[in-house]
Amino acid sequence: MSDVRRTDAVLLLVALVWGSSYLSTQTATAALPVLLVLFARYALSALACLGVVAAGRHGPRRWTRDELRAGLLLGVTQAAVLVVETYGVAHTSAANAGLIISLTIVLTPLLDRGGHRGALPVSFFAATGVCVLAIGLLMSGNGFQAPRLGDLLMLGAALIRAAHVALVGRLTTGRAIRPLHLTTVQTLVGTALFLPMAALDLPTLVHADPATWAQLLYLALFCSVFAFLAQTWAVQRTSASRASLLLGTEPVWAVAIGVALGGEHLTPLTGLGAALMVAGTYWGQTVERTHRTAPRPPLPSPHPLDKDSVCPTASSTTLTTT
Repeated sequence: MSDVRRTDAVLLLVALVWGSSYLSTQTATAALPVLLVLFARYALSALACLGVVAAGRHGPRRWTRDELRAGLLLGVTQAAVLVVETYGVAHTSAANAGLIISLTIVLTPLLDRGGHRGALPVSFFAATGVCVLAIGLLMSGNGFQAPRLGDLLMLGAALIRAAHVALVGRLTTGRAIRPLHLTTVQTLVGTALFLPMAALDLPTLVHADPATWAQLLYLALFCSVFAFLAQTWAVQRTSASRASLLLGTEPVWAVAIGVALGGEHLTPLTGLGAALMVAGTYWGQTVERTHRTAPRPPLPSPHPLDKDSVCPTASSTTLTTT
C-alpha cells in the first residue's frame, strides 16, 4: 500500500471511529448515568494519555506554561461540549446526533472572525442556510412537529463546539504547544470536573457489565486517544484540504452505523435532511477554505510625498501589524 493510500485509510478510519462514537455513547448512557459515562471516558483517556507521554522517547516530558494555561481553559470548554453532546445523544438517534453536530463546520468560521480576511462570501451563508433547512427536516421525524429535546441539545453542542474550536485556534496559534500534552491536560481537567458529580454513582460503574465497560473503553481509547493520535499522524503526511475532506465523512459514518447496527430508520424527510446536511457542510467547508487560502491583494505603494511613508502614525502601524 502506498503512503498516500495508507494516510487516506487512517483518516477514513478516524472518521469512522468518530462516527461510531454516537451509537457507543447512546448504548453506554442507556446503562449508566450520563455524568458517570463522561467521568469514565475522561479518566480512562487521561490514564492512556499519561502513559503515552511517559513512554515518549523524544523531547521533554514536562508541560510548558502555555500548555498548562491553554489546557486548563480548553479542558473546561471541551467538558461543556461533551456534557451537552452526551445528553443530546441520549435523547435522539445516533444518526441525527452525528449529522447535527457536523453543523460545527459552518458555525466555527462565523465565530472565528480573526481567522478570515474580510467578510465571508454570500455562498458561505447560502451553504449555512442549506444546513439550517436540513436540521429542520432532521427534527421533523415522520412529520413536522415540536423539536425533540435531544436534537435541540445537539444544536447547542454544535454551537459550543464551534466556540471551543475557535478558542483552540486563538490559544495555540504562534505558541509552541504540543498537541498530546495539551490533550492530556484537557483530559485531566475533565476528570477532575466530572468526579464530584459522578462520585455517588461510582459503585454502579464498578459493577457495570462487560458490554458497558467495552463501550466505555472504546469511547476513551479509540474515539479519544487513538483518533487524536492517528489524526495528528495523518495530517502531517497529507494536505489540509485532503484531510478535511476525508474527516468530513464522519456524519456519513454516523448515519450508516446508526442504521446498520443501531436499528435506526430514516424516513423520507430525515433522509432528505441527511443528504442536505452533508451537502451543506461540504459546500460551506469548501467555500471557507477557498476564502481563507485565497492570495491577498497587493497593498498599494505609498506616494513618495506621503508623510505616513516616512513616519507612520501609531494607528497605521497598528493596522499593519494586526
